[in-house]
Amino acid sequence: MERTIMERHFHRELESLKTSLIKMGSVVEENVNRSIQSVIEKNPTLAGQVIEADLRVDALEVEIDNAIVDLLALQQPVASDLRFIIAAIKINNDLERISDHAVNIAQSALALCSMTNARILGEIPQMASITKAMLKQAIDSFILQNPAMAQKVLTSDDQIDDLNRLVTKKVVDLMKDNNETVECEVELGRISRNLERIADLTTNIAEDVIFHTQARSRTHSSSSCLKRRPEESSQQALESSGPSTQLPLYAARISLPAPGVAEFSVPHTTGHAGQQSTTA
Repeated sequence: MERTIMERHFHRELESLKTSLIKMGSVVEENVNRSIQSVIEKNPTLAGQVIEADLRVDALEVEIDNAIVDLLALQQPVASDLRFIIAAIKINNDLERISDHAVNIAQSALALCSMTNARILGEIPQMASITKAMLKQAIDSFILQNPAMAQKVLTSDDQIDDLNRLVTKKVVDLMKDNNETVECEVELGRISRNLERIADLTTNIAEDVIFHTQARSRTHSSSSCLKRRPEESSQQALESSGPSTQLPLYAARISLPAPGVAEFSVPHTTGHAGQQSTTA
């Protein structure tokens, strides 16, 4: 009897953990979308909203970390439940880092807004569109526990790498041709690198979904592990110029309040929640 009660409590905590991760994923996805929109529209208001909303992401990361620590300290998860918790730790970290890169893009948008000669290379909206689609698909694959959907995310990452290399080359060439636009080109290169990093972290999330649902790791199973770190290749170029338990689908696309709404105004120093998994 006591064991049954403990098991029910444990699975409620796993469900809560999954809900919190979905909530965080929705905030992060909205942050990425706004950061990209702020660049394309040269909208400083949207860029400011991205920077403000990142505080909510940081608070959710701490809340989720605390929930995971409690689960590991008070329970003894095994099999699929343990895989879910391991995946949750990594996804939580990747989502927070994606939000940080969205902030970087928003900061570049603010810089571009102050330039009279700012322009956007055609490849950047293309990169942004692919990256947004990858992130949405990765989050949905986690919600639905769908490894086939996660696998599709992995196939898109090479497109982003190719586009980033193309943007970097164009940025370097433009710097050489016109010294007056160097500041603009630097910000465009920064935007491209951050989009590539978001795509790489999104790929990590998809790999974690595959790990949880199929009990196999994709982290070092492809040639992608042999690629140079994206920051390294881009920076060098610039420097040359000088779980089985399903939640109801209400959680699939959580509608969140606008930045500043009290519901998510969580202090940055404490917090963390939990959510769900399944049995092996």
